[in-house]
Amino acid sequence: MELEKNEIDKKKKILIVEDQFIEAHDLQLILEKAQYEVIGIARSVVQALTFIDEEKPDLVFVDIFLKGTETGIDLAKKLHEKHIGFIFLSANSSRSVLEEAKKTQPYGFIVKPFREQDVLITLEIAFYRHNHGIESQMQQENILRESIDAISCQPVKWEQALLQLARLFQTYIPFDYLQLEPVHNGYSPTGLLRKDFENYEIIDADKIAKISGKNKSEIDEIQSGSPKHEFPKVYYDQSFREIFQNSGFVRLIAATFGIRSFMVLPVRMGEDVFNFSFFSRNSDAYNNEHLQLLTKLESKLAKLVSNLHNTKKKQPNIITNKKVDIDQMSNGFSSMVGNSQKMISVFDYIKRVAPSDTSVLIMGESGTGKEKVAQSIHNLSPRKNKPLVVINCGAIPNNLAESLLFGHEKGAFTGAFEKRIGKFEAADGGTVFLDEIGEMPMDIQVKLLRVLQEKEIERIGSSSPVKLNVRIIAATNRNLEDEVAAGRFRLDLYYRLHVFPITVPPLRERREDIPVLVAHFITIFSKTLGIDEPAVSDHALTQMKAYDWPGNVRELEHVIHRSMLMKDGNLIKDIILPNFPKNQGEEKTQEFSIKTIHENERDYINYILKTCRGKVSGAGGAAEILNIPASTLYSKMKKLGIKNNPLL
Repeated sequence: MELEKNEIDKKKKILIVEDQFIEAHDLQLILEKAQYEVIGIARSVVQALTFIDEEKPDLVFVDIFLKGTETGIDLAKKLHEKHIGFIFLSANSSRSVLEEAKKTQPYGFIVKPFREQDVLITLEIAFYRHNHGIESQMQQENILRESIDAISCQPVKWEQALLQLARLFQTYIPFDYLQLEPVHNGYSPTGLLRKDFENYEIIDADKIAKISGKNKSEIDEIQSGSPKHEFPKVYYDQSFREIFQNSGFVRLIAATFGIRSFMVLPVRMGEDVFNFSFFSRNSDAYNNEHLQLLTKLESKLAKLVSNLHNTKKKQPNIITNKKVDIDQMSNGFSSMVGNSQKMISVFDYIKRVAPSDTSVLIMGESGTGKEKVAQSIHNLSPRKNKPLVVINCGAIPNNLAESLLFGHEKGAFTGAFEKRIGKFEAADGGTVFLDEIGEMPMDIQVKLLRVLQEKEIERIGSSSPVKLNVRIIAATNRNLEDEVAAGRFRLDLYYRLHVFPITVPPLRERREDIPVLVAHFITIFSKTLGIDEPAVSDHALTQMKAYDWPGNVRELEHVIHRSMLMKDGNLIKDIILPNFPKNQGEEKTQEFSIKTIHENERDYINYILKTCRGKVSGAGGAAEILNIPASTLYSKMKKLGIKNNPLL
């Protein structure tokens, strides 16, 4: 595989950490042949650290199973702290090894015995991800600096500026509660509690007292007796438990808002110190990268606080924002609905990644709304006025795959009566969404990887490549790491796609969103059917909240549609669910909790087929209800062993 000329000219420096001489020597020959500079071969973590301190390599190949007390995993953690990219080498690609490797955030993974092409492809991916990470970080810093300056210059009041700052930070640093407080001037903090996607509540000393049940003098005493945060720090796991024990103020905030981790940045303005504290209900919300990003903004934040502190005026305790309703969410977010913490995180990820060209991998069970996530990313990106081309990877016939994806010239093969533009070329300037990428056959994976690497396609029957400018978004309901371990998915393609992963939660993990989803679907179907919006009984809501929804949001949508067609008057009194005891909504069914995803999928398809009396395609058929092509449904039925009886 040829490298770009500028890659060769730079003479990238590579360190090999491998205790097997033959394998290390073979790897060195491959790298030097490709014009990389191998600065040395280390056989232990100690030797590797010496090379790193003296030579500062651009990237490190690390064998996981090194001899000695420290392993390649230990070295990887240190490389991550030093911001040096690394690729794992291993003779074992088991699920447990992949899981441990992922925790250290490597740039690639090569399974022994490796081929020259595997090494060079993985290396190119690693440098791409490393460079993109640096560019992305610099872009984030610039955006934050410019935005903080803009807030500082606006003639706005204290709480309004803090609200703007919260919305700005939320995209890059997650939090459930953000607080700004002076360290040496007594307890007079101003905080923002996140209520949903764009709705915040101002929390001051009076509000803290009301929520916690303590009076202001008690809170002042707690604050004065708590240790001061003089240095930037992240608190999680053991460090959070320690500060929880030592600080009455942290215990107060944790108990009031359910906090499990936080990060603090002291901002100094002469003799005054203000703490910016980010609190989260997740135990692993913050890391050193968040802290480093925040630390680089200290001077900008000091200027902001100084300007605002001089003009601070007391305002009401509630900032009233427009509620995140259907109309607002559909503006860019493709009718995605939900106010649960897990969905708010998904919205934040979408908002963060949309402006860039970063590849995105969307993961989640069938029916969770992965395609809507892809649509939202495209709609909020600079490519929104260009095509979004959806490719269902599980429905592409092998013999037609290359033509469908990349096109062909007239006369290229029997039956090619005219020139055809492939889906990738049709998406030029826009976005390609590879739905169910885990179902793509291995031979097509190879061709796709080549397109992603070279950013060009070649139509069948043509000798001239066509350059492309497309963004790649992929989605899967499979665990791709398991697929890699089983040999059904290419490692290099996985790491090429797994640049910015987003996991869409199943409906059973965000049951609090069911009422707003029900209201959303009722509004849509009422307009479609030309009827008044019906009410939903408490009993029906109880039924829906107790059900596990193996088909997720898609199943809920179909259930609401059917219930509206069968309702009595203008009230949905009861919900008919598969194998759900009528009038026993309070008894949560356990049927689906002990089944695999594939078993649940099979049961759900059988249920839909039964509802449609065996009709698969056409109007009112199962494929239409499931919102998938009939060919995909037939493929799933074959794979899951479903025998359809049209006489049902």
